[in-house]
Amino acid sequence: MAVLRRELDRYSPGGKLPSSRALVDRFRVSPVTVSRALAQLAAEGLVVTRPGAGAFRARPRPSAVPVGDTSWQEVALSADGAADLVPRSVDASGVLVSLAAPPPGVVEFNGGYLHPSLQPERAMSAALARAGRRPGAWGRPPMEGLPELREWFARGIGGAVTAAEVLITAGGQSALATALRALAPPGAPVLVESPTYPGMLAIARAAGLRPVPVPVDADGVRPALLADAFRATGARVFVCQPLFQNPTGAVLAPERRGEVLRIARAAGAFVVEDDFVRRLVHEDAGPLPAPLAADDPDGVVVHVCSLTKATSPSFRVSALAAHGPVLERLRAIQVVDTFFVPRPLQEAALELVGSPAWPRHLRAVSAELRARRDAMTSALRLRLPELSPAHVPSGGYHLWPRLPEGADESALTAAALRAGVAITPGRPYFSAEPPAAHVRLSFAAVANTGEIAEGVRRLGTACREAWGG
Repeated sequence: MAVLRRELDRYSPGGKLPSSRALVDRFRVSPVTVSRALAQLAAEGLVVTRPGAGAFRARPRPSAVPVGDTSWQEVALSADGAADLVPRSVDASGVLVSLAAPPPGVVEFNGGYLHPSLQPERAMSAALARAGRRPGAWGRPPMEGLPELREWFARGIGGAVTAAEVLITAGGQSALATALRALAPPGAPVLVESPTYPGMLAIARAAGLRPVPVPVDADGVRPALLADAFRATGARVFVCQPLFQNPTGAVLAPERRGEVLRIARAAGAFVVEDDFVRRLVHEDAGPLPAPLAADDPDGVVVHVCSLTKATSPSFRVSALAAHGPVLERLRAIQVVDTFFVPRPLQEAALELVGSPAWPRHLRAVSAELRARRDAMTSALRLRLPELSPAHVPSGGYHLWPRLPEGADESALTAAALRAGVAITPGRPYFSAEPPAAHVRLSFAAVANTGEIAEGVRRLGTACREAWGG
């Protein structure tokens, strides 16, 4: 890359560089190396890449416009008052690692959504077109959401949940934020699984809450430790993912389901159930347990579910469900924050889930995720047995390998990116000191099983660089 940077002076601003194939032949390197070099030069502002046209020397940037002095904001943002014992700075790094697209040519093992080839793009487009023609489609919807859509979500939850107890929200992240703000005041402890979803930890900390970890094993959260945590902290909220937990893939064991609800009820606490990937079950999973909310007559559970993971990151339609007075508080917070979810999107959701394409899409994704999971698991066992996961889930979109003793996950993550594969470090999934180093490997955001095999090969190169050998 240093040679290429020096040679930029040979080209006038806006001048076209040789093609990637010419650079491969000239420097006798791989296409991935050339792609990474051009991406780095583009990041430095020296090169501009145009899809289908090639790479060009960047034109000189205009002189910087003088900026004001914003240093006063450091004082203003930190002056939350002596009574505020919890820092409210927002660390979004654990979320961004799954949202940011990697450079071109990098295998995406860090993605949190389905690859475009797995998304029901044609069905969503058709649903949106039909929705736009519905009478009143562009009018103001009911604040709680369209009754038919609330009814559809209520049927999916099951039990005694009714449409009147469901609120339509703009994605699972928004629903979790609403739930935590409704259930816990700033400064309060909130019990969380350990490890758990970094986006939820970011929500809690941004709201001034104190996440307190409760360890998870292969059968989900450990009830005895959950009871201990409630007694020790006085917490009134526990956030969990009972089905295909992120990142471990664990499913809460049948004998623990009632115990978790009993423990929370005895503590006078709510359980926020994040049922985020129920529709990403694998083909070989067998019957799924019902949501905790289906077995909860006492209003302990605040249930969150979403269509986003099974469709597209831009299809942000989800639901909050709850029994009792808490529903009014949830509704009030949502109205204040967002007013309502846009009606065309709600109408499109109804069109989509009511179409014959919807069950076909779910069956196709179920089969494809199983094939990708098996491909990644087999490739790891063959090429990198030290990263072979202890638990292989039958739902969701990722594996959670534990690294060898003494391994540095940050060093491996950086080496992997240099080798052309993006992975997710495990540290952001822990609210306190992690017991061991891990990485999360997604198999949903890649194009196919061939790309999985190539990604694991590159990961092997990264392991040798990071750990030697």
